Amino acid sequence: MPEDQANPLAASSAGSSLDALLAVAKGDRLPPVELWNPPHCGDIGMAIRADGVWLYQNSPIGRQPMVRMFSRILRRDADGRHYLVTPVEKVDVAVADAPFLAVEMEVRGAGQTQTLIFRTNVDDVVECGPDHPLRFVVEPASGGLKPYILVRGRLEALVTRAVYYDLMELVTEREGSAGIWSGGVCWDVG
Repeated sequence: MPEDQANPLAASSAGSSLDALLAVAKGDRLPPVELWNPPHCGDIGMAIRADGVWLYQNSPIGRQPMVRMFSRILRRDADGRHYLVTPVEKVDVAVADAPFLAVEMEVRGAGQTQTLIFRTNVDDVVECGPDHPLRFVVEPASGGLKPYILVRGRLEALVTRAVYYDLMELVTEREGSAGIWSGGVCWDVG
């Protein structure tokens, strides 16, 4: 089998690395955590810091494959709390801000027809649009804006500072307000 077929993450010279990741993400079958209703087993000391570092009993989890595996069974319930969920148990995860960070953004097109594609720190790739909305929150301490992109379920990624600056360059004035176009929607900056 040719190398580019054996490794779907191998980017061709004609496309971006996000193209390859997006193709994998579209075919990726996540565990159906939204369908599982196991008993709540309490707090085992799992946490995600605001900088995206995952902790177990206050120690950073240094193995990225393990963090990615945990990220795939993470769920945020209607009560706003985060849990790691398997078919047989559900345990608490303390999340300081958002469980994921948007660490890379690619802009395709321009103006009202542009699409923004984000990659998270756990390699989820999403196209900003009606299924993956972008929202902005005013940070009380600084008065600055914090953008979030919906990744899946109720799980969001906070846009990192470096990506934030690139995102803000895309702001356009529209009918007396400011917004950013992606996926056919103008997301209000606030």
